[in-house]
Amino acid sequence: MDKVLSNKKAIAIFILPPLILYSLLVALPVVWSFYYSFYSGTPGLKWEFVGISNYLKLFIDSNFKAALWVNVRYIAIVMLGQVGLGLALALMFEFWLKRFKSLVRTLVFFPVVLPTVAVGHLFAKIYEIQPNYGLLNSLLSAIGLDSWVQPWIGQASTALYCLIAMDIWVAMGFYAIIFYGALLDIPGDIIEAAKIDGCSGRQLFFHILAPLLKPVTLTCLVFSFTGTVKMFESALALTGGGPGNATKSLSMYMYNVAFGYNNMGYGSVIAIFVFVLCFTGARIIRSFDESY
Repeated sequence: MDKVLSNKKAIAIFILPPLILYSLLVALPVVWSFYYSFYSGTPGLKWEFVGISNYLKLFIDSNFKAALWVNVRYIAIVMLGQVGLGLALALMFEFWLKRFKSLVRTLVFFPVVLPTVAVGHLFAKIYEIQPNYGLLNSLLSAIGLDSWVQPWIGQASTALYCLIAMDIWVAMGFYAIIFYGALLDIPGDIIEAAKIDGCSGRQLFFHILAPLLKPVTLTCLVFSFTGTVKMFESALALTGGGPGNATKSLSMYMYNVAFGYNNMGYGSVIAIFVFVLCFTGARIIRSFDESY
């Protein structure tokens, strides 16, 4: 190994190809978007230099503020729901469902591999009210809660929370598998010793499992945060950003501005904001890990 690491040619062979791909697919588009952000319009269509005007526009753009508020609520609930329920499922696999854990893990992970469009159509049928009741409204009607029957994804007050429930359901299996793998790496002697010493389930979790799972938890929070910031395809599949702007995220607004209104310059500013938000949020979460 030392001989390979001391060989600069070998290092170059392994590092240069992925570095070139990363530069072309990630770094170059970011730089290009930054360049575009100082212009207004679309190349070939009223393309003119406007300096920092696009950046200043963010502070007065009501649509941008509305999309940001949608993102903030979505991130806060979905991130905690995905990671929290994923951890709860992993604990169930390890301590309560040992006989059926393989079957349950498969069923829980199944939504992760489903196409987003298929999941969107599935939940649209669940929330449906016309021409027939969907599963949710049918259940509410069957148990006598007819006053709760409503167009769940057709009104601004509930559409975002319906989307949140769908995305938590889809991704919690992914985080459950990650946490379950981390639990398997914890030596059984530690858990057995804690039980012999009289630790309750609550004490076992908060004083032993939680500290040992901290690095994995922070990693899962980073994954969930960066995924929720980029919220796009699930909202497009279920609600299309509606009703009105109730589920229109920053990414959807950026897409509409750049390709719908032909303002690539201002769309690039929104894209840069999303990039900075992802990077800053991930760094803040990782800062809680003292070993990072």
